Amino acid sequence: MKRVLSLLVDNNPGLLSRVAGLFSRRGYNVDSITAGVTADPRFTRITIVTSGDELILSQIEKQLRKLEDVREIKVLDPDTSVLRELMMVKIRASASERSEAISLADIFHAKIVDVDGECLTMEVIGTQAKFEAFLKLLEGYEILELARTGLTGLARGIKGVKIFD
Repeated sequence: MKRVLSLLVDNNPGLLSRVAGLFSRRGYNVDSITAGVTADPRFTRITIVTSGDELILSQIEKQLRKLEDVREIKVLDPDTSVLRELMMVKIRASASERSEAISLADIFHAKIVDVDGECLTMEVIGTQAKFEAFLKLLEGYEILELARTGLTGLARGIKGVKIFD
């Protein structure tokens, strides 16, 4: 079972390390982890995708709640949340292959972020399913490099939004 956790935490040095350490010390699995400052610079939002059985996932939440800098934990359900990831793909593409690659990028709303004589770098934002479909269409090209950010997300709507003073 996978679970997406959204943590709102105090923006203190070393907190991300403590969160990651909690997972490693207990042998919990982390599929992805992202962190970034929020609109209020006092806080950071950390999105963790983790997996395990119900008991393990419950333990993870309990352990995270014990950290003093954790203000809020939300479980982000894919049906009631907006979840996204960024992927950058660099493919080998000669001048004659470029127009077809650009057409594929357009279908997936990918941006061309760099063009070189021998290659093309594209940026795609979306879900894992979108990435899998995009990569399947790129099978005719040599993928030189690929980088993914990990999942980040927010619950839909205003319900449950907390303002900290």
